[in-house]
Amino acid sequence: MSTKTRVLTGITTTGTPHLGNYVGAIRPAIQASQNTQMESFYFLADFHALIKCHEPERVEASRREIAATWLALGLDTQQAVFYRQSDIAEIPELMWLLTSVAAKGLMNRAHAYKAAVQDNLAAQEDADLGVTMGLYSYPILMAADILMFNAHQVPVGRDQIQHIEMARDIGQRFNHIFKEDFFTLPEAVVDQRVAVLNGLDGRKMSKSYNNTIPLFEPEKKLRKLINKIKTNSLEPGEPKDPTDCTLFQIYTAFAEQADVDAMRHRYAEGIGWGEMKGVLFELINEQLRGPREEYQRLLADPGYVEGVLREGAQKARAEAAPFLDRLKRAVGLGPFA
Repeated sequence: MSTKTRVLTGITTTGTPHLGNYVGAIRPAIQASQNTQMESFYFLADFHALIKCHEPERVEASRREIAATWLALGLDTQQAVFYRQSDIAEIPELMWLLTSVAAKGLMNRAHAYKAAVQDNLAAQEDADLGVTMGLYSYPILMAADILMFNAHQVPVGRDQIQHIEMARDIGQRFNHIFKEDFFTLPEAVVDQRVAVLNGLDGRKMSKSYNNTIPLFEPEKKLRKLINKIKTNSLEPGEPKDPTDCTLFQIYTAFAEQADVDAMRHRYAEGIGWGEMKGVLFELINEQLRGPREEYQRLLADPGYVEGVLREGAQKARAEAAPFLDRLKRAVGLGPFA
């Protein structure tokens, strides 16, 4: 096994990538992929998409958009392994091996499941109304994604740290039961400056809140969305606190530290919200202008993108297949001869 540090991450294919996806997952992943001291595994989490979306057209469109996004933003697929989760048949097999040792009590503590139960109880409904086994078992599938390739680091938003800890727990339990260190125990990597980006309404930027800024919106739409970001009623000239300001938070995610410090001073001087929104638009638009053009070119050439993903799947399965064979032998599912 290689001695290089392995980094792995993916994005669920249920929507159009937005600024929060870029800051929280895609950008740090692509930066890691350019580090020759690391091995990078990045995937389209399309099995995960089926848990929350039963609209085939939406899932399919999202897969194309997310693949084109990663490539347009500079992912080096000669150095990184880039693949669709659903192309790796070994992942659901590994998920079952892990399901067989994962504690139900651990799954009961998963944030998404607990939130669904709490919402049902608040509405005086059955606790498990609408809860599928996909939602309930989601952390085990995520563990399989990570443990299959023995990732050391998983770049995530702060809200996903629990899933990495659960993957560690499940991997450690498997290692203990079958008396060998089969799995590397992963670490969550969070950008402490902007682990979770806020959206138009000040809440976490999320498709479920309908408050996102899509990554490759045309200039006019991008400006319009930035102008819709919620602010308070302070007038130009009145000192402003950047601490809980969505505009400042997003600016921090895209600007150099010296510019962030200068902007903090401008807040103290009372920069107007309209001016700040204009500055933010110019900053983001300039950084994404080139990738936006490449993204449109890739969407128009799906055959090329398909070829890249198939090549990535071959690389991934070249490692996954023999590793799964070893795991199956360890649990008693090897061939008779």
